[in-house]
Amino acid sequence: MNTEQRPDTPAEPIRFDTKIAVLLREDLEPWQRLNVTAFLVSGLGSQVPEVIGAPYEDADGVSYLPMFRQPVLVFEGTKEILTAAHGRALTRALPCAVFTSDLFATGNDRDNRAAVRAVTTAGLDLVGLAVYGPRNGVGKVLKGARMHP
Repeated sequence: MNTEQRPDTPAEPIRFDTKIAVLLREDLEPWQRLNVTAFLVSGLGSQVPEVIGAPYEDADGVSYLPMFRQPVLVFEGTKEILTAAHGRALTRALPCAVFTSDLFATGNDRDNRAAVRAVTTAGLDLVGLAVYGPRNGVGKVLKGARMHP
């Protein structure tokens, strides 16, 4: 269970027993890294409600959308590391989102889904993967990857 910070103990650090991670293929251009990361984490946020915190509000009472309740760690690795991580995420049945190289040529969600559906699991040309789950499970999925610089 996650240790949540209580309002009466603001100095205590919040520790999570889960991890949100994005793994990017190391040969992506900077704009592609940002685009892929944004798309991937939107998948987790929409399907794994426990990753989303409460809405924000500033001192003037202006409300803002809620965001992830914990950090998103971004990693990079080779195509082979990404393929292996994908297989391990599927074996562990961890919630994951994928981004394939084909999606750079599409311009909407319908075409994105069709591009993924047209390729077998083993044939996906993955450029990114987002995964959520227990810290140790996600750590094992990311074996061989390194933190994004």
